[in-house]
Amino acid sequence: MKTPLLVAGLALLVPALALGEVHQFNVDPNHSEVGFKVRHLVANVPGRFDEFSGVVWFDPDNIAKTLKFSGTVVTASIDTNNADRDGHLQSADFFEVDAYPEMTIESKSVKKTDDDEFEVQAELTLRGVTKTVELEVEYNGIITNPFTGTPTTGLEITGKINRKDFGMIWNKALDAGGVVLSDEVKFEINIEATVPKES
Repeated sequence: MKTPLLVAGLALLVPALALGEVHQFNVDPNHSEVGFKVRHLVANVPGRFDEFSGVVWFDPDNIAKTLKFSGTVVTASIDTNNADRDGHLQSADFFEVDAYPEMTIESKSVKKTDDDEFEVQAELTLRGVTKTVELEVEYNGIITNPFTGTPTTGLEITGKINRKDFGMIWNKALDAGGVVLSDEVKFEINIEATVPKES
């Protein structure tokens, strides 16, 4: 016989979501992260964006055919833990934040590759250029959020781009050969998103 404590615990794990319906989850920026890494000399240097928003949609009973997401990032919120470097990244050499204050991403197609793992084709718009990017998405399930009382989901999204495809061509040659920065930028987006409360 289940104890009241066990029953309460199970209730948290089984959110009241209707199957066969697509539900909207709003990204919680306080429990999510938009991060990236780029090689500088011989090390991968991390950074992140502190201001962003996004929405995820899917039917929990058929994620592969219903998963969609979109997001917007404020480019001036770039943070690499170095004010001088952040200022350079905000300049016309890179994100040119005055002319392009936001970058956006929107999923276009989804293919299941493994249990709870998906390959997503998405459109990334950055510095006025839109390119298709391939993303790897891991679905972390659904749980009832004890603070909102509504279902919450988690996604881990990874991918990479060539920054030159978006007009970021700045670099500096090294005396010994090679360049300061790699063209490839890897990114990792960790999302916690919650069904909004009914008003």
